[in-house]
Amino acid sequence: MSAEDSMAEGGPRPSRAERIFVGLNAAAIVALLAVMCVVVGWNVGLRYLTGTSLSWADEVARYTMIWMCFVGAGLALREGAHVALTNFQTALPLPAARALRGVVLVLLMFFFAVMIWMGWDYMTRARFQLSAALRLKMFWVYAAMPVGFALLVVHLALIARAYLRDGLEAEEAEVPR
Repeated sequence: MSAEDSMAEGGPRPSRAERIFVGLNAAAIVALLAVMCVVVGWNVGLRYLTGTSLSWADEVARYTMIWMCFVGAGLALREGAHVALTNFQTALPLPAARALRGVVLVLLMFFFAVMIWMGWDYMTRARFQLSAALRLKMFWVYAAMPVGFALLVVHLALIARAYLRDGLEAEEAEVPR
């Protein structure tokens, strides 16, 4: 459930720090998308007008997309945009559904922590490798994984109480059947 939905339905209002955190996360996604659009648009324009292209544009677009996916995953989590087993959960009695959501939260936190550790390991192993066109240390590209999963941990921690209590029923209620 998004912060706006929670307020509209009389749920707990997110703290100012949480609203700032979510706003900064969203602004980072917008900035990354803007960079990608400008670089790709510039490259297409150059190719069309001059018949040449920027040798580094594809790398910038690719690495920006990688960062967008990892940084944006936490915002998608908040909105319930990832795969979910809501039909099974809604068929259960409320105590069992809450217990299932608790298990899901624990498993997600464990998975995110493992991915932070694996991403950190992968990032440090690639610290001397350079990208082909930009000659950028691949450390910075692979840093997207531990950063993105750390953001997922923070987002999940911020929505955990509301998810345990309500699940995703609020979003499902808005869908016409």
